[in-house]
Amino acid sequence: MQRRQGRVNAGLLLLLYQISQVGLQNIPSVTLGVLALNIFFFLNPVRPLPEVCISVNEGFYRKNWQRLLLSPVHHADDWHLYYNMISMLWKGIMLEKKLKSTWFAYIIVVFSVLIGVVYMALEFMLMKILDDPSYEMNCAVGFSGVLFALKVLNNHYNPGRVSSVLGLQISSKYACWVELVAIHLISPGTSFAGHLAGILVGLMYTRGPLKKIMEACAGGIFSLSDPARPRDYYSDFGGATYNNERRPYGFWFPPNQHSEEEIRRQRLRRFERR
Repeated sequence: MQRRQGRVNAGLLLLLYQISQVGLQNIPSVTLGVLALNIFFFLNPVRPLPEVCISVNEGFYRKNWQRLLLSPVHHADDWHLYYNMISMLWKGIMLEKKLKSTWFAYIIVVFSVLIGVVYMALEFMLMKILDDPSYEMNCAVGFSGVLFALKVLNNHYNPGRVSSVLGLQISSKYACWVELVAIHLISPGTSFAGHLAGILVGLMYTRGPLKKIMEACAGGIFSLSDPARPRDYYSDFGGATYNNERRPYGFWFPPNQHSEEEIRRQRLRRFERR
């Protein structure tokens, strides 16, 4: 595959290979749509990157609010796209089945816009505190802010897990903060404020009022699921592990509420309906 520069995009090819290894049938619909959308805009950018990136100057002063929607789905190069979309692939597999596709899509849209707003607020604060006007010109693109927010959600719904960051075993509770610093130290060109904005939006959803506000705005449009009790758990690389209380053949019963004979009858009825 080639882009305007006329070179082969190794990152894009590797991304497509990874997606094929997982299998399209194993990727939830909204997650697959997000991957396709980002790949499409990488191959067919709406405008050059300087005209879609979000900054205080462009978004706040010049009122180019469309950049809140355009900046997350544009990437600087093929490797930027690759790392973001691989992260989206696994986070989508873990979260979409838990939250249901409609609500997950709603989260993606709201987070994409809100992270841009929080990003501008952080850069504006830095400009005022440090008296450095360059912060209002910092222009960001990419989906990584949304990914940091989704990481906060994933850690919230799957507590007690351990993540590996630079070879260190870190409790999932603190992993996003460690990654925030580590990524900035390893790749100084990344947007620290953009990643921090993602974490803050994720915390607004899990610990603040954002989820209730979204539910109120959605009204009865969405059939909301209650993710408080996890059903399936997925590892960071898509391998499935299961709750110890899960029964064979896809049945789950609260402990001590059904006899073995009742479970056997349920199984027989299930196979008779096939």
